[in-house]
Amino acid sequence: MARLADYFVVVGYDLDNRVEGEGQGRILQRFPEKDWEDSPFPQGVELFCQPSGWQLVPERHPASFFVAVLTDINSERHYCACFTFWESLDNPQNKAGEADEADEDLAVIQPAKVFAPKSLVLVSRLDYTEAFRNCLGLIYTIHVDGLSTTLETVIGNLLTCVIPIAGGSQRTITLGAGDRQVIQTPINDSLPVSGCSVAQLFRQLGIVNVLYLFCAALTEHKILFLSSSYQRLTDACRGLLAIMFPLKYSFTYVPILPGKLLEVLSTPTPFIIGVNSFFRSETQELLDVIIADLDGGTITIPECVHISLLPEPLLQQTQTALSMVKKTVVKNLLMNAGKS
Repeated sequence: MARLADYFVVVGYDLDNRVEGEGQGRILQRFPEKDWEDSPFPQGVELFCQPSGWQLVPERHPASFFVAVLTDINSERHYCACFTFWESLDNPQNKAGEADEADEDLAVIQPAKVFAPKSLVLVSRLDYTEAFRNCLGLIYTIHVDGLSTTLETVIGNLLTCVIPIAGGSQRTITLGAGDRQVIQTPINDSLPVSGCSVAQLFRQLGIVNVLYLFCAALTEHKILFLSSSYQRLTDACRGLLAIMFPLKYSFTYVPILPGKLLEVLSTPTPFIIGVNSFFRSETQELLDVIIADLDGGTITIPECVHISLLPEPLLQQTQTALSMVKKTVVKNLLMNAGKS
């Protein structure tokens, strides 16, 4: 048995701490406050809540959800599910006496209200994306709509919920707010929990490109995923690891790399990393990195990189088998769509 979630964290914009003009995140609340002996609290959570940087914006952005992955010193992975919403606050640049005389004209055109991000975060050693999405969505709904159930009750039930690590059983859980959700445990804890990530990876990049990435990962090359969607980055990295099973990837694995840590891309060791396409220009000078553009459906292989593909006839047999699977999946989807 294992805890569904080890920590619940609220991370917000730090109005009192700006470094070189850039906003910072700050942990506002954390439960439990004391570290578990078997799972210390991972450092740097606030960086991964806003990978593109903590910023104030003039208009409210829609709420978003994604799962980042942090790896501790013992190579244990911690899944950080982040639900981010935006709260209105008075523009700090309009505070009396803050702008000097030279900036008076600029200060006049500043909006009276701005919106700051706030993230609800679950930290877990288990990978249950949909369960985390549902739990954080429920907590957000209680916070916004003021339901009769208290947040303390829901968070307490969440942090004390334990489920089997494996066995293939279904576990129905409730957080005490009239909710019910079913968690399907894997048959074996060594099997990857891939969900739809493998199918999405093939759909986004195509069979040939995915086979290139598969062989690149097996031969210890550097692989970088680009996308404007954080969850798409996580799913792509998860899908690539899944098709490598039963082999286990032991190099640097960061599905969502914060912008402040882009220097990691210059490491001499192999990696599988995801970066928001907002930082595309910073990746142009990487001469030994294979770049997979999930939004454009392409991969770029530098001239100095040689990827050893599967030998024939295995390569052709694999492509044929995958094409047949793809056709079957599409056919089933069309049939189901026709019935609905």
